[in-house]
Amino acid sequence: MKKIAVILGTSRPESYTSKALDVVLDEFARHDKIHVDLIDPTHLSLLFPGQDGDNKDQEKIQEIVTKADGIVFSTPEYHGSMSSVAKLIIENLSYPSVLADKPVVMMGVAAGSIGAIKTLEQLRGTLSHIGAIVLPFPVSVPRVHKVFNKDGTCNDETIESLLRGLADRLLEYIDG
Repeated sequence: MKKIAVILGTSRPESYTSKALDVVLDEFARHDKIHVDLIDPTHLSLLFPGQDGDNKDQEKIQEIVTKADGIVFSTPEYHGSMSSVAKLIIENLSYPSVLADKPVVMMGVAAGSIGAIKTLEQLRGTLSHIGAIVLPFPVSVPRVHKVFNKDGTCNDETIESLLRGLADRLLEYIDG
């Protein structure tokens, strides 16, 4: 059974990032023998580097990523950058990072016309620096507020196809 860790890089309730990620998760559900662990920061209490306190959630996400065969990393673009929540998750994955040598696909969403291009480039640089194997063709969802209906369904066939392709690309890489 293949294990996939899916990282939601926002804690905003009913976020567009989570709506886009739902399409990716649905694609994984179409495949046999796939186990997906969602790392959802709304259910975690993560510390900033150097802070003292309970590290149970840090240990939990490190274990999920360590056991994963592949990673999906998603983040909204806030002010031209990845969310602080996404960066905090990366920091809590330690250094050396448990993301090292893991294949990662990336997805970002933004309200603007170019989507999350800036964020995905920053995320690619960060993930590559810590040793992750960042796969090509990240998905950037532009004008995300127009792509998803209120019920969370995607109304853009091209975007839906790209999001589903993200899951398929990761599985193809893992299968070698």
